[in-house]
Amino acid sequence: MTLQVIWFILVFVLLAGYIVLDGFDLGVGVLHLLAQNEYECRININAIGPVWDGNEVWLLTAGGALFAAFPPVYAAAFSGFYIALMLVLAMLMFRAVSLEFRGKVDSEEWRAIWDYGFGISSTLLAILFGVAIGNVLLGVPLAPDGTYTGTFLELLNPYAILIGVLALVTFIMHGAIFMAGKTEGPMQARMIMYARRAWLGFAVLFFAITVYTRWAAPSLFSHFSTNYIALAFLLLIVAGSIGLAITLRVSQLKIAMLASCAIVGSLMGLAAAGLFPRLLPSRTDPAASLTIYNSSSTPRTLGVMLVIALIGMPLVIGYTAVIYHIFCGKVVLHEDSY
Repeated sequence: MTLQVIWFILVFVLLAGYIVLDGFDLGVGVLHLLAQNEYECRININAIGPVWDGNEVWLLTAGGALFAAFPPVYAAAFSGFYIALMLVLAMLMFRAVSLEFRGKVDSEEWRAIWDYGFGISSTLLAILFGVAIGNVLLGVPLAPDGTYTGTFLELLNPYAILIGVLALVTFIMHGAIFMAGKTEGPMQARMIMYARRAWLGFAVLFFAITVYTRWAAPSLFSHFSTNYIALAFLLLIVAGSIGLAITLRVSQLKIAMLASCAIVGSLMGLAAAGLFPRLLPSRTDPAASLTIYNSSSTPRTLGVMLVIALIGMPLVIGYTAVIYHIFCGKVVLHEDSY
């Protein structure tokens, strides 16, 4: 039981790490559609150029951890969300290609195609990730044997779409704060303006979704009053939101970025605390839900993987910290830039 709980935590820590790190560069991709000239386009791309691919390692690791620790959950999710996940994979590839191909031909039309590709793929990825999380929170139709029995269109329900919009707005806020710290002058002022507007949208959507969740997915609130971990994450979101509003007003961008990271990570923590011990709830038959107890690998598998994780995760965290330290500060364009 201890190993199952540990791996539940590890999977969500990896997912939280992904949305905190890749969340801001997805937000930068959305904001790229609002760039006013070639200089701003290059600033956007070079701001995330050294880190975007490393950020995606967290998603790959989370997927691998889910596959090894909870195989039935991986099977049900990837079969039920197959079309959606293929769209995610296509957008991830197209986004990467857009970043790398943009500067290969000296043509405005060529660059414009890849600029739109980068922006649109980032927008769709943000929404798709939110829709996926929304469906997990709401629950999906599962048979007693744990197989998905719904259709692709059932995933496009109002609750999941609303979570998708929240994810998009949150990533825009996160990305705008990141870019405000990477730029100066008029571009920085505009990024702060975008961050303030996105913060307002986040606050309204988060409140509305919280109320909606009480009706659409009441199981998430079943033990909320005694779920101190969920309450702690909720307080972090509220405190981070207040701190973010204050720091943006006085242009304390480093503190604002920390507050934004706390908000984004706490959103995933709140979802995990509400779901526990379930990993994939069943909307049609709660008894068919896939939990950490009925879908985990053997204790030996979990134990061996934990040893590997305890060796590998510090390395990932270490090189991530080094890369961010090396490329901290304002973006300066030179001949080797994107």
